[in-house]
Amino acid sequence: MSGDGHPRVQRGQPGRAVLPETADTEDLGRALAGVLRAGDLVILDGPLGAGKTALTRGLGAGLGVAGRISSPTFIIAREHRPGRPGGPGLIHVDAYRLGGLDDLDALDLDTDLDDSVVVVEWGEGVAERLVDEYLLVRLRRPEDSADGSEVRTADWEWVSND
Repeated sequence: MSGDGHPRVQRGQPGRAVLPETADTEDLGRALAGVLRAGDLVILDGPLGAGKTALTRGLGAGLGVAGRISSPTFIIAREHRPGRPGGPGLIHVDAYRLGGLDDLDALDLDTDLDDSVVVVEWGEGVAERLVDEYLLVRLRRPEDSADGSEVRTADWEWVSND
């Protein structure tokens, strides 16, 4: 976090944030949105309750997309149109419900990648092949913390498929 309490995010650079409140997770999403552009893939990793949907709400707010962002628990993918002319849309995917690569291909996401930011929850090991480079965000709950931390944390890094 920076001195003003907001996470510092630079495109291509790894980072870490401590997220004591849900609002902090959403703020991180807004900060990450500031470096994302149409065609980017964001893969969210973390257990249930780690804040994946809260982070996606922040991403959507930061991108200015239309529609309410909610957990994709009962759907596989939801598309949010751009909220401003020329802005990217957001496609929110729940890879947990996908049976594998064939199900991902059936969603035909690659046709929308150029115009949207695609966020895939539980997508590690499934969605990386959609692009050459992606943003991997790992969210952890306090009980999953290796250092005994009492708050949620997020680590992010840009990963290349080269």
